[in-house]
Amino acid sequence: MNDDSSKNWRETLVGFVETPVFRHFVTTIILLNAITLGLETYPVEADWLARLIPIADAVIVSIFVIELTLKIIAYGPRFFKSGWNWFDLIIVGVSLFPDAGAFTVLRAMRILRVFRLFSVIPDMRKVIEALMKAIPGMGAILAVLALMFYVSAVMATKLFGGAEPLFETLGASAFTLFQVMTLEGWAMDVARPTMETQPFAWLFFLIFIVLTSFAVLNMFIAVIVDSLQSKHFDDEEERAAKSEAEAQSDRDLLQAELAAIRAELQALRAEIKS
Repeated sequence: MNDDSSKNWRETLVGFVETPVFRHFVTTIILLNAITLGLETYPVEADWLARLIPIADAVIVSIFVIELTLKIIAYGPRFFKSGWNWFDLIIVGVSLFPDAGAFTVLRAMRILRVFRLFSVIPDMRKVIEALMKAIPGMGAILAVLALMFYVSAVMATKLFGGAEPLFETLGASAFTLFQVMTLEGWAMDVARPTMETQPFAWLFFLIFIVLTSFAVLNMFIAVIVDSLQSKHFDDEEERAAKSEAEAQSDRDLLQAELAAIRAELQALRAEIKS
């Protein structure tokens, strides 16, 4: 009896923490927290506002602690099986460190609390899950890009290092080529000064840009888009399977009811005949 009452109490609490009202309330608190953290970066001249911000911050952290406590009580050991719950627990735990001494750096990380929107808003959570699934493919592309960078940096150091300070060492060449890859001032700041002493340097830079900026980086986008589409298809298949299971359950129930009606009719006929 006690087990049944405890189970019902937990189910009621789970239903409460999963209601849209509770979820929207937590989302609102997270947004308010983002606003207060942003206000803390500005010099506050009003005394009432300077006193209000720490109070608001303490209230927000308290609400987060209460939220996690309710979820731990409701879900029990299941709470720790979710990566998003661990994420929430770590972020809120960091927020509890005092803003002094060696904990100042950790306390500055409380802006990470804004990332809790990922675990609250389903659409944002789906995007993050798709990005996580794309990491293996992105890792292979990163390896290709790193190899291209290393070969190109060695070649640039050998070709232009004697005349240009931007390519004096392997590290300097890699950093300069990273600027070229981002297409930020590559022509005026890098390519043209190098071409003054090395007239055919433009060919090296054009090939490097085509291979990195236009080819490899676009492969990143392709992998991410493919992962998002796969996530979308998986969700559609899951919804279709759920709908089919519900339809099958309805059909089974209907067949059971028809069988019961037939049994009753047969019993009624047998009773009439007798």
